[in-house]
Amino acid sequence: MVKKVLQSILMPLIAIFISMIVGGIVILITAKQNPIYAYLALFSGAYGNLMNFATTLTNAIPLIITGLGVAIAFSSGLFNIGAEGQFWIGAIVATYLGYQIKGLPWFLHIPLIIVCAMIAGALWGGVVPGLAKVYTGAHEVITTMMMSYIAIYFSHYLLEGGPMMDKGTIPQSPVIQNSAKLNTLVPNTQLSSGLFIAILAVVVVYILMYKTTLGYELRAVGFNIKAAKYAGMNVAQKLVLAMGLSGAFAGLAGAVQIMGVQYRLYDSFTSGYGYTAIVVALLANNNPIGVVIAALFLAGLSTGAQEMQMQTNISGQLADVVVGLIIFFIAIEELYRIIMEKIRTGKTKLQPVGGQE
Repeated sequence: MVKKVLQSILMPLIAIFISMIVGGIVILITAKQNPIYAYLALFSGAYGNLMNFATTLTNAIPLIITGLGVAIAFSSGLFNIGAEGQFWIGAIVATYLGYQIKGLPWFLHIPLIIVCAMIAGALWGGVVPGLAKVYTGAHEVITTMMMSYIAIYFSHYLLEGGPMMDKGTIPQSPVIQNSAKLNTLVPNTQLSSGLFIAILAVVVVYILMYKTTLGYELRAVGFNIKAAKYAGMNVAQKLVLAMGLSGAFAGLAGAVQIMGVQYRLYDSFTSGYGYTAIVVALLANNNPIGVVIAALFLAGLSTGAQEMQMQTNISGQLADVVVGLIIFFIAIEELYRIIMEKIRTGKTKLQPVGGQE
């Protein structure tokens, strides 16, 4: 068990290490600058002082919450790549309830928005993709991707002259009520009390997946669906539930982003958190604690890239290169395992039976 846990931690670390080395080589060849100095500037820009770290945490919050949802789906054997659409749906619901409902105290308004956004995300992720998977065999990669496009273009309709567009010509919604806004934790930054919601979400998902019967069944379905059926588990129910839970957390992330950072819905307010969350879940091996570390790392790359560009004139797009390399090296992990298994099998075959030639 300990060996398996260590291996699950080791492989992502190796992927990050190799990615940073390759990124350093790219810096050396293309920018002709010292990669160590560039990386020091990058990490200083991400974690070097309170303001920078607060910005990194702000960017990490939606990645943590959405990454948890993606991790639930992955752990259940489902490849939910539609978290972006579920994120948008949660944001749409949060925005609408945030500016339409007036007169509620914050301790009623905020929980109401959170619950409704999670329900909306769960329905968006569970009803169509989940039921289509169970009853028609439609692959969730296709259905979740298509649902993402529907959600994004639906938001364009709402904001570009639609029912949620504010007065004026800019495609944006009205600002949400003060009772729907989360408190700011660090002055002059966008870090909000959404951080505590993210931490609570991590605890909830950890307990759900590792301390409850439901979590065990979800992981069992993901590990071997045939064995789960043989054991008497309702696999269809678990698949729909896993997609619903995954969508619920993505919807929560969208709501937290609106209530804590944006305060209104813009035509292109997201920075691809739903897609980056896939990398977070992969890097974390679907472990909730690992999701936090992976989200902080990837958010730090995004935040620190700006500082690196200012100090070294190296393009901030290097952070995207590193993320892409991480995805590549994580993706070939399975190939590595297959090769090592072949090598071990070959060695076994070469050994004489009973020690005799």
